[in-house]
Amino acid sequence: MKKSRSIQLKSLLLLVISFTFIISCNDSDDILTGKNQNFNQILSEADIEALLFMLEEEKLARDTYTYLNDLWSINQFANIKNSEQSHMNAIENQLIKNNIDYTILPDGEFANQELQDLYNQFFIDGAISPANAFQIGATIEDLDIVDLQDYINATSNTTLLTIFGKLQCGSRNHLRSFVSGIENNGTTYTPQFLSQDAYNMIISSNQETCN
Repeated sequence: MKKSRSIQLKSLLLLVISFTFIISCNDSDDILTGKNQNFNQILSEADIEALLFMLEEEKLARDTYTYLNDLWSINQFANIKNSEQSHMNAIENQLIKNNIDYTILPDGEFANQELQDLYNQFFIDGAISPANAFQIGATIEDLDIVDLQDYINATSNTTLLTIFGKLQCGSRNHLRSFVSGIENNGTTYTPQFLSQDAYNMIISSNQETCN
C-alpha cells in the first residue's frame, strides 16, 4: 500500500514538473516573440534618417522662436520655444536609446542646408515686424506637420508612429496659436505646404491634448 502510494506521489510530482516546464517554455516563447511585453523594434535606415532630420527641424523651430521672442517678446514664441525643446528631447531620447550618433549644433546652425537656408531667411524676415514673425511661426508649423506626416506614412515602427503623432499634434496646436496671432494683427495666413482642405480642418478644430 505504501509502495503504491509512493508510486502515485512520484507520478503526480512528475506531472506537475512536466506541466511547469511546458508553461515555462510557453512564457519563453512569448518573451522571444514579444507577445506579452513591449520591446524595442529595430530601426530601419529610413527611420534613423527621419529621427535625425526631425531633430534638426524641431531645432529650427526652437532656434527661430527663441530669436523672435528676443526681438518682440511675444507670448506665443516664449511658450512654444519651450515646447519645441521638449520635441527635441523626445527625439533625442530615441537616438540615445538606439545608440545612434547625432550632433546638435549651436543655435542658428544646421547640418541640413535647406534648414539652414530657411533659418537664414527667417532671421531676416522676422526682424521686419511682429506680423512677419507670426507668419514665420505658422510657416514652420505648416512645414512640420507635412514632414511628420510623410515620415508617419513611411514607417511601420510603432514607437516612431507614437512619437511623430504626438509631435504632429503639438504642431497643429502651434499652428492654431500662430494663425490666431496673425488674424489679431488683421492679416491672414496662406498655407505653404499643407493642402487648403487640410489647413482648414486644422484651423477649424479645437486645441488638442497631445500627451
